Amino acid sequence: MSTSIEVQEIADLGPDDRVAFFERDAGIEAVRTDVREIVERVREEGDVAVREFTSEFDDVEVGNLEITDQCERALDEIGDDRREAIETAADNVREFHRAQRPEDWRREFDDGRELGRRFRPLERVGVYVPGGSAAYPSSAIMGIVPAVVAGVDHVAVVTPPAEELNPVTLAAIHVAGADAVYSVGGAQAIAGLAYGTETITRVQKIVGPGNKWVTAAKAEVRGDVEIDFLAGPSEVVVVADETADPELVAAELVAQAEHDPNASVVAVTDDDETARDIAAAVDEQANAREREQTITDALDNDASGVLLARSMSEAILFTEEYAPEHLSIIADDDESILERIDSAGSVFLGPNTPVAAGDYASGTNHVLPTNGGARVTGGLSVETFLRSTTVQRLSADGLAELGGTITALADAEGLEAHAESVRKRLDDENR
Repeated sequence: MSTSIEVQEIADLGPDDRVAFFERDAGIEAVRTDVREIVERVREEGDVAVREFTSEFDDVEVGNLEITDQCERALDEIGDDRREAIETAADNVREFHRAQRPEDWRREFDDGRELGRRFRPLERVGVYVPGGSAAYPSSAIMGIVPAVVAGVDHVAVVTPPAEELNPVTLAAIHVAGADAVYSVGGAQAIAGLAYGTETITRVQKIVGPGNKWVTAAKAEVRGDVEIDFLAGPSEVVVVADETADPELVAAELVAQAEHDPNASVVAVTDDDETARDIAAAVDEQANAREREQTITDALDNDASGVLLARSMSEAILFTEEYAPEHLSIIADDDESILERIDSAGSVFLGPNTPVAAGDYASGTNHVLPTNGGARVTGGLSVETFLRSTTVQRLSADGLAELGGTITALADAEGLEAHAESVRKRLDDENR
């Protein structure tokens, strides 16, 4: 099979090209109507609807929806190498996320104010782990571990059913620390977590990646339950200079293209020869991969390509506007390039840091915003599962010091009772 990825100059991109690169979406609108019906049925009928949709969409007749014990047993069903890999990855992710846990704090100010902030975990969260017969142990680790580190009381996991569930995914769910696991996937799984059923525990927040049906369901239930974000197909931008090895840049593009035919993969460089060498290397590597058709489709995506910038500044401006899920910087002065880019889900610096390291085992989280979401939010973290509360105490002198400011602003807003709540305390103090 022959494939080709174009080299385009950023300066020559037309309006349609820019729309393709900068207005990516998760493709959920086409299924919103069907998803709305699924969600409503599960909300009203509970397990009955879950089982019906599982039979219809997954072609599986599920016995017990809850499979928590099966996950524990799965750890003994996998080989030592895979068990060790799961445990190492989970340990690294756990270590990184423990470093994120914020500390409660209080501070006393000289004018009589005592202010602080405290953090408390949510009680119940749901994690969607893609699966079925496929194995996605990394997604289990990435979704569950931060919630456990945050101190969430009950972590419920949903994962698609299959005639034989993949034991590697189940083992990872157990190692990561899930409290309850349900064999249900798709929109019906999201609805079950959002509203609860006879079997599935209702949660306060749902996180985790999934296909467009899962993403559309998260959009549908948002408001009744919190979600992380609406993630679409995988994305990578590789910023490279003339020192970059084109083979390594191409490997990053092909690796992300392997995820999904709708994945977006982009290399940006300010060197013409490097651009053309990257394109040639992509063609060669893509044709040698097992998932060649998926890769080829992703490379043909209008939001994929090798882009030639007139300068590294233009390359950086493009990357910032793109706000990629994954950003790889393979350049001599990668730190200075990083300093000029604010919008990216996760950054991979240098030639020895493949995106796959973050996907699996370096410790950072791979559940990341797509579709430009990195302009306004970050990826999954311990903070995702925490709520913060501000705390304050005023001394008598502190209230006296601040009283005039409060009453002046309250009077200006026409909120006389607010002002009076302060004046009463000051009057009582002066009696």
